[in-house]
Amino acid sequence: MTTTTAPHAGERELLPTATPAQTRAAVRELARPHRPAALGGFAVLTVSTGVGLLTAPILGHIIDLVAGGRPADAITVPVAWLAAIAVVQGVTAAVGVSLIARLGEGMLATLRERFVERALRLPLERVERAGSGDLTSRVTNDVSVITNAVRDAMPALARSLLTIALTLVGLAILDWRFLLVALVAVPIQAHTVRWYARRAVPLYTAQRVAVGAQQQQLLDTVGGASTVRAFRLADEHVHLVGTRSRAAVDLALRGVRLVTRFYSRLNLAEFAGLSAVLVTGFLLVRGGDASVGVAGAAALYFHSLFTPINIALGLADDAQAAVSGLARLVGVAGAAAPPLPAPPAALPPAPASTPVPAPALPTAPAVRVRGVEYAYRPGHPVLHSVDLDIAPGERVALVGTSGAGKTTLARIVAGVHRPAAGSVTVDGVEVCGPDPATTGRSVALVTQEVHVFSGPLADDLRLARPEADDDELRSALELVGALEWARALPEGLDTVVGENGHRLTPAQAQQLALARLVLADPPVAVLDEATAEAGSAGARLLEASAAAAVAGRTALVVAHRLTQAAAADRVVVLDGGRVAEIGTHAELIRAGGGYAALWEAWSDDREPRPGGPVGLPRQG
Repeated sequence: MTTTTAPHAGERELLPTATPAQTRAAVRELARPHRPAALGGFAVLTVSTGVGLLTAPILGHIIDLVAGGRPADAITVPVAWLAAIAVVQGVTAAVGVSLIARLGEGMLATLRERFVERALRLPLERVERAGSGDLTSRVTNDVSVITNAVRDAMPALARSLLTIALTLVGLAILDWRFLLVALVAVPIQAHTVRWYARRAVPLYTAQRVAVGAQQQQLLDTVGGASTVRAFRLADEHVHLVGTRSRAAVDLALRGVRLVTRFYSRLNLAEFAGLSAVLVTGFLLVRGGDASVGVAGAAALYFHSLFTPINIALGLADDAQAAVSGLARLVGVAGAAAPPLPAPPAALPPAPASTPVPAPALPTAPAVRVRGVEYAYRPGHPVLHSVDLDIAPGERVALVGTSGAGKTTLARIVAGVHRPAAGSVTVDGVEVCGPDPATTGRSVALVTQEVHVFSGPLADDLRLARPEADDDELRSALELVGALEWARALPEGLDTVVGENGHRLTPAQAQQLALARLVLADPPVAVLDEATAEAGSAGARLLEASAAAAVAGRTALVVAHRLTQAAAADRVVVLDGGRVAEIGTHAELIRAGGGYAALWEAWSDDREPRPGGPVGLPRQG
């Protein structure tokens, strides 16, 4: 599906928004499996509306009976009919509204599932460019608006449209002249709707974007609260939050003013139409072409149109907001995968600066990186023509100073980022190929930022392998050294963990992530500073857990501590986005290059100090 991209919010490239044609096509596709429910619901509502329209003629008949001086008992039967009509209409309306609501809920559930599925498959770099606020505003605000429209607006709109259509038929049956003059209101209403739609669509779209920018700013400020306080940036961030909030509020107030003007124009249409019907009724009664009861029924019919017409046209307000939100959901749910980058014309030669030649590798490496380049911003490359081969079962450590490109390269190998040039293959299959399913289970990434999902610990582990039994869960925990503390939890594997339950320590959360890695059992694992959150106290334990988790797998490890590099089969030193050195730990130490200098500085920093603990290692 081709989608339009919403304009930038600040410097962020927002996620796609579907065009009106794509949104309509998506709605038709969502409705197709629910056609029987739709037809049944509309049929029952038609019966309900038709029965309800009998009320005005019966009331007109009662008027004629009273005007003709008939005795009081003459109205007994008409009143009984009114009671029966009320009962039948109430029952059928409840059934019809229920069927229409179930139709909407089914469509919305399918859309939610597609949205979540597609959102989870979006390239992380694409989400990062848009900002998490854009995605969360679609999941929360847009879904909430659409849900309200589905639960309330759809049934009300269906009833209103049926009431309008059948009431106009009733007016024609009474006298075609009543129908003709009733149409006086239509030009005013049509002009009002067109006037409103032209202004509402861009306004509500801008409002959704503004709310997304507001949420993004809140997330940035709250998520980086410690940094904001440390650099005394609180006033600046409060100002930014206030600016984003004022922009969203201003757009909301513009929407309120627009709705107020909309309803005032509808009231003018009601006044014009009812006046025309009353004048026509007066003329027809005076000319003997209609009775007082018929004229009264016509006036009641037109007056009964006020509510459904106002509901139908008023729902244009909810509809515009819902359509804007729906387009944003459909834009993500139907977003096409980004095109593959063009492979380089020829493989670039190995960097000349490599002081130690790489050992001989098998001819078919498990992971092959060729000519990879990447830039977060145009003109500011982070990686420059990186080549790397990782043999099956080999563990390679990435080392370098901050900003050298270690994390970027690790995420490209994991398929999170797509290289601007070059390619990454796992056993000959493109990591960022057109079918993510071909590589989605081949490479797993574990970072230092671990999320513990709220719920039983067993369910959290089964995210990696839903069919795993309790014994397999315990085996995975035991392998990474986490079984002891897991058994000590109040309810063992059934203990609720996460934000709403038992809080795990950073080291325990990281072991949980490593246990998931074991359960997922990918042939290739990428660890991006996966032991950084443990602190020096738990470093050895967590490093042992990581080593056990990747044992027997091809692994690329961004080394937070140089002990991880020393234990690896090979070490790759990155400097300024280029491969500076490749070799074993011992080879690089003997070479006396940049890695040897890092090791010496790191070792010196860990020497015991008089009267104090062992120094903390430097982070590189």
